[in-house]
Amino acid sequence: MKLTKKTHACVRLERDGQRLVIDPGTFSEQDAALGADAILVTHEHPDHFDEDRLRAGMEANPAAEIWTLRSVAEKISAAFPGRVHTVGHGDTFTAAGFDVQVHGELHAVIHPDIPRITNVGYLVDGSVFHPGDALTVPEQAVDTLMLPVMAPWNKISEVIDYVREVKPQRAYDIHDALLTDLARPIYDAQIGSLGGAEHLRLTPGESAEL
Repeated sequence: MKLTKKTHACVRLERDGQRLVIDPGTFSEQDAALGADAILVTHEHPDHFDEDRLRAGMEANPAAEIWTLRSVAEKISAAFPGRVHTVGHGDTFTAAGFDVQVHGELHAVIHPDIPRITNVGYLVDGSVFHPGDALTVPEQAVDTLMLPVMAPWNKISEVIDYVREVKPQRAYDIHDALLTDLARPIYDAQIGSLGGAEHLRLTPGESAEL
């Protein structure tokens, strides 16, 4: 499986000529969803869900489909009848040849005064987990964790403890568009030394074989 990092929370997985894109949002490249055979969206926040990027991907490939939670599906399903699927915690499905399990129900707490929205994470082929905006721990082992390293709803101690709890073989940074270059060495050192897993970071457009 080939993993390609896009800007912020968006990643692309490729295998056997099939492409699966997760969370092409407003911080990601304009063409983040182009070429996708399947698109997964974790929640409705614009840095994870951008309707224009989804429409571009769906229009470029008439066979492409979207899997997402209800709040996102309601915004785009009318434009693509039969191609937008609503999922929730515990669901399983196959998208572009990848087996996907859905884990989690709620977005992390930003502030007690801000109502929590729904959020789901996706475990792809029992190996790669993208949690969206939550520190959801899947109920099974994970080889590769997409790790949200910097957000208004987290701090580095929580990020480190999350890696410890999930116990992946490796963790790749995502949700990092707001993390400055000045801070990256600090995050790399602390997560790498304390998390208990191999800590890795790809620049946007860079790929790795999993």
